Amino acid sequence: MTRTEPLQSADPSRVSDVIRTSDEIEAVISTEHASATDRAIRYDPEAIAAYYNPRPLQVWARLLTIFGPFLWFALQVWWDRQTGKLKKNEQRRATQLREMLTDLGPAFIKVGQALSTRPDLVPPLYLEELTKLQDQLPPFPNEVAFQFIEEELGDRPERIYAELSPDPLAAASLGQVYRGKLKTGEDVAVKVQRPGLAQRITLDLFILRQLASLATKVVKRVRSDLVGIMDEFGARIFEEMDYAHEAYNAERFAKLYGHLPEIYVPRIYWDYTNRRVLTMEWIDGTKLTNPEAIRAQNIDAAHLIEVGVQCSLRQLLEHGFFHADPHPGNLLATRDGKLAYLDFGMMSEIRPPQRYGLIEAVVHMVNRDFSGLAHDYVNLEFLTPDTDLTPIIPALANVFSNALGASVAEMNFKSITDQLSEVMYDYPFRIPAYYALIIRSLVTLEGIAIHVDPDFKVLSKAYPYIAKRLLTDPAPQLRTSLKELLFQEGTVRWNRLENLLRNAKDSSDYDLNKAIDQAIEFLFSERGEFIREQLVNEIVEGVDGMGQMAVSRVTAVVRDRLGLKNGHAAPVAEQKPQTEHLLRVLTLLRDTPGFDPMQLLPVLPNLLTRPETQEMGQQIASGLAQRAAARFIREFLLPEEVPPATNTVEVRDITPSQSDKQLALPPARR
Repeated sequence: MTRTEPLQSADPSRVSDVIRTSDEIEAVISTEHASATDRAIRYDPEAIAAYYNPRPLQVWARLLTIFGPFLWFALQVWWDRQTGKLKKNEQRRATQLREMLTDLGPAFIKVGQALSTRPDLVPPLYLEELTKLQDQLPPFPNEVAFQFIEEELGDRPERIYAELSPDPLAAASLGQVYRGKLKTGEDVAVKVQRPGLAQRITLDLFILRQLASLATKVVKRVRSDLVGIMDEFGARIFEEMDYAHEAYNAERFAKLYGHLPEIYVPRIYWDYTNRRVLTMEWIDGTKLTNPEAIRAQNIDAAHLIEVGVQCSLRQLLEHGFFHADPHPGNLLATRDGKLAYLDFGMMSEIRPPQRYGLIEAVVHMVNRDFSGLAHDYVNLEFLTPDTDLTPIIPALANVFSNALGASVAEMNFKSITDQLSEVMYDYPFRIPAYYALIIRSLVTLEGIAIHVDPDFKVLSKAYPYIAKRLLTDPAPQLRTSLKELLFQEGTVRWNRLENLLRNAKDSSDYDLNKAIDQAIEFLFSERGEFIREQLVNEIVEGVDGMGQMAVSRVTAVVRDRLGLKNGHAAPVAEQKPQTEHLLRVLTLLRDTPGFDPMQLLPVLPNLLTRPETQEMGQQIASGLAQRAAARFIREFLLPEEVPPATNTVEVRDITPSQSDKQLALPPARR
């Protein structure tokens, strides 16, 4: 437990120079809320451009501040390599990189935070240094923080909180955190924003946006909407500077995902929260990147990673409201074994068509339907509707067929993006703006997972959720995807149905009865007519096979009891593939957690009275009767075929005419 002490009064005379910011900047990036006293920062690239375009000296000075240190760092690394001192100086260079990103400000700190989660990309010493960017940045003076608390909450901190730690316990890119206690007794985290944030971030975003626009115009191979990507990032980072908005995000996140049994979202204290000060419930926990400490508490770190992946899938593919900055400083393992989310500043949303499009793309990739995958890229806005897909389809097949050779479950997200980049370079793909933060979120989460378990595979853990959605979601897009997955050229792909059921039952919230309800509803809809026809054929085939097998076994037993072992016994019918598949499907249903056949009893009366059911029953009975009649005619009414003679007669000196005469059929009798 960290010691907290009663607050001491801050000296206002020490804060005036530190908290001074540009009123003009605040004016161009702020808009009024309903309340005249509540000003919220909003990203407006046109207003920002109008402010900085007449100030080229300020812009060029910042450019030199950015590129100068990077160039000097690159030259030093190059010289280390030339002189053979690369390994010797690695620790020094890693520290230098971390300090350089810190000095450059929040936008570059966030780049370092993203890199700090990628042990597969960044050397260990650099990784260790960049990890410090998550919550170990240099703090700003307490006097400034206390002044902000007074300005935002309307009173001195010592009159608001019962206790506050003498120094910040963590300092990140946008603010620093104190541990405190409310006068009502609750332990809280008090986050206070850094001074001058708006001015620094605004200038950096203006420069990056200008560079993105220049790259799009000059580099012909750049087809992605780089300006749109920068605007998306800018909008999110400006929302992150509004702590009231972050508090709203936290409560929305809790409403959507806080009910999951192993997810915890801290409570927000609105009476102590405003634009630059956020007060939330204090969480005691351990970073996921410290698996040894987590195991010491008898908590499975790898399992919590799976919990995070499943929660992320729900964020991206179910509700569309997702955490765009899940670095280790924002994810903690609590003492009771839950995964706690802490920072809700950078959130984003993905629309329903895009959510369903991503699921369909996964299905088509697993299905190796590269024509469907190419059309998914059009729907997801990676390709324009007028793009000729003819050359792209075989290119996707070539890349992903190799990648999927062993198993999709063995691929990680990075390998997929690496494979896709090969195709994107040669064809007119573009990265839509909304997708940039999705990539950032997934890559960051996967990086944390790899740190805990180097063999972690995102798609392997995503399978159960995707299978569950395909089987239970009533959306027309997913019903179509399920049909494409399970039926091909008039036959049921039983192996894929078994695989879906096997994976879906591993999903923590899979409701088999709901899946059965959805299947029945779709089966008896107009869109399910094709499936009803296929099921009738498969049921007839399966029941006929089981019937033959049962009759053959009974006949064999009877002949054995009567001592007719040496008689001419009918061959035992082989179990047909459809029968085997049907039995395995029934076994999977029986073994699925939560399956209760008694819950199906209320459904049966309504099901049996439906005209579609009666029609299917008639078709099944007719099919079985036709097969039985055909078998009866074949076995009892048609003459038995005479088996060919085993001895051959050698025919010699047969002339062509004699041979023709012997092989001719006898004339028909009149």
